[in-house]
Amino acid sequence: MILICIIASTLIISLLSLAGVFTLAIKEAFLQRILLLLVGFSAGALTGGAFLHLLPESLEQLKPGETLLYALIGFTLFFLMERLLHWRHCHEGKCDIHAFSYLNLFGDGLHNFIDGLVIAASFIVSIPLGIATSIAVASHEIPQEIGDFGVLIYGGFSKSKALFFNFLSALTAVLGGVTGYYLSTTISGLAPMLLPITAGGFIYIAASDLIPELHKEKNNYKANLAFILFLLGILFMWGMTQLHH
Repeated sequence: MILICIIASTLIISLLSLAGVFTLAIKEAFLQRILLLLVGFSAGALTGGAFLHLLPESLEQLKPGETLLYALIGFTLFFLMERLLHWRHCHEGKCDIHAFSYLNLFGDGLHNFIDGLVIAASFIVSIPLGIATSIAVASHEIPQEIGDFGVLIYGGFSKSKALFFNFLSALTAVLGGVTGYYLSTTISGLAPMLLPITAGGFIYIAASDLIPELHKEKNNYKANLAFILFLLGILFMWGMTQLHH
């Protein structure tokens, strides 16, 4: 049952890589308004998922010092990986020319694999936690996948080729989920360690990639609306916490 939930969740998240195709039929101005709201909600969901789900769940199984140490390790690892792989979580139609297409695919594939590991660990702890973690991951994947699609198009890929390779890269989440399931069931204590590491990664993504995008918005109305979505993202994850308990 747990393995089925893991595969289903990671497969759904992988399908979000096809979100880029919808940007072809949307006007640029409307797309930017939608993306800003998605980024706000994503930042709130990731932050709420880290502080309201993953860290409290970890504290039930690990000592406070261990939980904070693993969270710091997770934060640092995501920082290091972004530096080494030059990931671009861009949320505009065009991204930095230095985000080379194949490097972006490799980095995104590794990112999705880690997402799969995280989702597997969460489901092994409890199904409600797995669902909450999957929602937090998915909320971030939509704007990221649209951005990745833009990177590939900007890098010279045809639209169909960009969708195909972006989907292949996203499928590594399923591989990560299955790998995480078997590792967590064979290696004692792996799941409790992955939870705070993931929390640190979620906090890093929200604080370094998403929230700065909100600060770039010069229109106060749009910026305030995005902040409301940020609060709604946190509130949504709090609601999931209540359902969990």
